Order: sequence, then C-alpha cells, then structure tokens
Amino acid sequence: MQRNDSDRYKVFTRRAALFGLGQAALVGGLAARLYYLQVIESDQYKVLADENRINLRLLAPPRGRVLDRFGVEIATNRQNYRVLIIREQTDSVERTLNRLGELIRIEDWQRQRVLREVERKRKFVPVAVADNLTWEEFARINLHSPDLPGVQLDVGETRDYPLHEITAHAVGYVAAVSEADLKEHGDDPLLELPGFRIGKNGLERVYDLHLRGRAGDSRVEVNAYGRVIRELARRDGQAGNDLVLTLDAELQRFAFERLGELSAAAVVMDIHTGDLLTLVSTPSFDPNAFNVGVSRDYWRSLIGNKMKPLTNKAAAAEYPPGSTYKMLVALAGLEHGVITPDQRVFCPGHMVFGNNTFHCWKRGGHGNLAMVSAIEESCDVYFYEVSRRLHVDRLADMAHRFGLGKATPLGLPGERNGLVPTAAWKRAVRGEPWHLGENLSIGIGQGYMLATPLQLCVMAARLANGGFAVEPRLVRPGGDLEDGDDLRTAAERGVPSLKVSPASLKVVLDGMKGVTLSQRGTAYASRIKEPGMAMAGKTGTSQVRRITKRDREEGLHRRKDIPWEERDHALFVAYAPVEEPRYACAVVVEHGESGSKAAAPLARDILIECQRLDPSRRPGRARFAQSGDGGRGT
Repeated sequence: MQRNDSDRYKVFTRRAALFGLGQAALVGGLAARLYYLQVIESDQYKVLADENRINLRLLAPPRGRVLDRFGVEIATNRQNYRVLIIREQTDSVERTLNRLGELIRIEDWQRQRVLREVERKRKFVPVAVADNLTWEEFARINLHSPDLPGVQLDVGETRDYPLHEITAHAVGYVAAVSEADLKEHGDDPLLELPGFRIGKNGLERVYDLHLRGRAGDSRVEVNAYGRVIRELARRDGQAGNDLVLTLDAELQRFAFERLGELSAAAVVMDIHTGDLLTLVSTPSFDPNAFNVGVSRDYWRSLIGNKMKPLTNKAAAAEYPPGSTYKMLVALAGLEHGVITPDQRVFCPGHMVFGNNTFHCWKRGGHGNLAMVSAIEESCDVYFYEVSRRLHVDRLADMAHRFGLGKATPLGLPGERNGLVPTAAWKRAVRGEPWHLGENLSIGIGQGYMLATPLQLCVMAARLANGGFAVEPRLVRPGGDLEDGDDLRTAAERGVPSLKVSPASLKVVLDGMKGVTLSQRGTAYASRIKEPGMAMAGKTGTSQVRRITKRDREEGLHRRKDIPWEERDHALFVAYAPVEEPRYACAVVVEHGESGSKAAAPLARDILIECQRLDPSRRPGRARFAQSGDGGRGT
C-alpha cells in the first residue's frame, strides 16, 4: 500500500514538473514576443499606431491665374464664403435648414441635396449647404450663429471670372469633377477632394495641369471613430502656374459689346506673330455659373436658345465662306496660268453650264471685268469661269496652304476642321466622281466648302503678311507679359513661306483694297476714314438654303419676312492698316443676310479700336478697368 502511494507521488511530481516547464516555456515565449514587439520592433509599430491615430489629408492648391497680354486678370481666385452643417450637432437638420432659409436663399434642390448627403455621410462630417455667399449673407449668419446649432461657417477659395461672358468661350470654365473625369485622370488624388474643380472647357481645360498646381497636406489627429480632434501640422500646396494670353481685354470687351445681341463671331490676329488679340462669340454665357453650379432655369435658357450661346462660333462653328474665298480662287488661277490679271470675263448676270444656269448676285451683270475689278465688285460669273478652268484639287491645294480645311494648333475643345473638298474626298465619302460643274459652286465659296471664322482670319493674315504660314496662338510664349511690340515681320521671324508668287499676291491684295477704297467696292460704305488706319477686305454672303428658280423670278429670296434661320450668313475678312499691314480680322454674323451691310461695319469698328489700342501707337496706354446656283457676292 505504501509502495503504491510512493508510485503515485512520483507520477504526480513528474507531471507537475512537466506542467511547470510548459508554463515556464509559455511565459518565456510570451516574454520574448513582448520584448520583440516592444523593443526590437517598437519603431515599426509606433508608426502603425500613429497611422491609426493620425490622418494625412490633401489640401487643394490655389489655381493659377489667367491674364491678358498686359496683366489684366481674366480668371483668378477669390474668397469663397460658405456655410456647412454638421448633423451630430443639431437636433434636426430640417429645422436648421428652415432657420437658415430665413437668413439666406436656399433653393429646393439645395435642400434636397443636403438632406441626401447628411444621410450618406457620417454624422460628424460637415456638409456644404451654400457656397459663394456675399459678405452680407456671411455676416448675417455669423450674427445669428448662437441660434443655429450645427451650422459652421467656412472661408475658402473659388474660381472667379471678372469679365464674365466676355471671355467665356476662349478661357472656358472649371466645374466639379465627374465620374468621367475620374476615369480619365484617376491617377491624381487631387480629383478625389470634395469640391475640387478642374478645367472643363476652353483654355482652362487645355492647360488644366499647368494651372492646377501641387497639393499640400494636413496632418490631423482623429479618434477611433474618425472624428478630427486637432491639426498637428500643415503644409500649404504650391499654387498653379499663371497663364499669360495674347488676348487684349480692352479690345475683347469692345468687340463683345459691338457684336451685341447678334449671333456672331469676331477674330482679330496679328499677321506676323499669330497673336490672337480677340476671339469673341455671341451670345455667350457666364462661366461663374458653372463653377458654383448651374441652376435648372439658367441651363434651360442656354440649351433652348436658338443662337447657341454655349457654342464657340469663332472656332467650333462652320460656315460656307462665300465670296471671302474668291481671293484663293484668283490666286490658284494666277499660279496655274489659267488666267492673267488683265484678262477680262464678260458677266451678263448669269452663266450657263450644261443644263444649269448659275446666277451672279447682281441682276443684269457686271459687264467686262479684269481680276482686280472682279474682286472689288465680287462678280460671281468671273469666278465661275476661273474655277471652271481649274481642277478641284488645285483649288483645294491653295485653300489648304492658307489654313482652310484643318483645325489650328490651338487645340481648343470643339474646334472644327472645316471642309475643303477634293475629288478623292467625294469618292471616299459619297462614292461618286467629281463633276466639273461642282467647281462653279466651290469657286464662290459655296457647295461643300466650310470654314470657321478663326480659319478665315488665318487666311486673311497669310494674305496680308506676304504669303507666310503664320499660325494663331492664344498663349504668349514663355508666359511673358507684353513688354513692347516686336515689330519683326513674319519673314524676319523665319515663318515658312507658302510659295505664292509676290506678283500674284499683289493682284489679289489690290482687289481687296478696292473692296473698301474704290467707290465700286462692295464695302466702300464701311471704309475706315481715319488717317493711317484704312483697311482692305472682302465681303461674303453664304446661302443656307437653295434658291429655286421660282424664288429668283418672284424675288422671294429677298423678302424681309424670311424666317431668321433661313436667311443668308454675312461674312467679312479684312486687314489693316493698308500701307503697313499688322492686323487681320474676320467677322461672321449668322443669318445677317449681307456681308457688306452686317459684317463689314463690325469689322471696321473693331479694327479702328484695335489700331487705337496698338501699344506701338499709344505708349503708356491706360490699363483696362474691370468695372450653288445663285451665289450671293456681297
């Protein structure tokens, strides 16, 4: 019995020892692990703990400014007074919104948006109720803040366009980031920031990355629920680069106001540098509205307007160039030897070709005309005959040389190519051969021909500078402000030549001078009378519908009660001054009926103002204060 007790004691002792050893090993392992984690790996886990406690948040940088050539702000940033609401600090969001509504105007759509967002977001996250408050509204809310639980006032920055509609189409606008933007530029974390704006149109879009800047950051301490307790450190972002344009804000304003309520476009360009001094399209829109959010009523007024205020007519609208194209037909005829400057063509008022009769704009005709007079008086029959003698591809080649049929290097969103038809184009697009009779319509800028006002201005500039391939530009090279005009010509700048005979070019330019300076010229009534400022130009009127034989016999196409949409477009291209050309201008008035009556007076006034504002003429200028058958020849 005693032996059994002894055996049991030995077993117990052995088991206790094993158990003790196990415990010691476990405690030792735990101690070793704790030592490893707390001593050896302490730095790593301290960082991880801090990452759970400290959040790094991006800060949007100030967007770069857009300036005119003299430093006038066209797009800038201003303080944005806004009001926020925090759900956890108010008994009822709806009641708080009602109280706010007594102090500032809150639209129904704003109220519904706020109610949706406060339900989606955590209760301590602020939700914007209204942006871009006036100082009076901001102060009024601040005064009543004790009675507005959960309301938080904030001051930030927002984009501002001081000139409003005047530069909207050229500069464009910024707006909130869309899902499409995230897919296109998803690698930039800035786009994820609430309320961040990016360029959506115009130069704001083309140069968005240049203007955007680099983000800053803020290190904030948060609790376990993600609520911000305090800010530990802040590093402000790097502001975006400024963008200096070639535009002249004073001239831009003048041209915009001169076009008024017309559906029209005007472009002014330095013929040697390519600087675009004016790029205007009317009617326009307020880009500030897209920044703060377009109301339904304003959006409907824009898209319902038959004059299409959202379209940049200067670069994104295409028109038959009409008689403004006749200079290139004349050049092609001279360069290919199918006609001489002195060779005369008889105009009886029409031309019969096959089974068709092609009419001149002047009933009874112009009689015998040589080239200069044909340009002066815009005789359609003369250019029917010249184009009949040319292959369409030769006409197209000259058009391409002078900038038609392709978009400019500006890269503006929506810019169109226009259309210069060739035999190959027709076969590829329509599956038909080119017919010689189609040359006649092309010869007066009708038929398939299409061009933008910007392209027509480039054409006029290349004619006026002696036949050099100057390209338009909207941004000053190097981002420099104007420091005095560089008076070098296109040739002195090394601009490529278009390889057009100077003799041929002189004949065409003499014809353009006659348009405004000869009493027989189609724009003589719109000539510039100021000494040293005279302009040369070319009128054009392009049909938007076919004029039938009945219309012509009964005079229906000249009736004053024709619907606006069926009236002819009015065009005019010009350069000035005549003696030492510097500026080219193109004006298109949609459905203006007559280039000589509607477009030429506008171009005259714009070119007068352009020359008055010329820095080389007025040093120390005052700064801008923000405050087919039946072509029509005239």
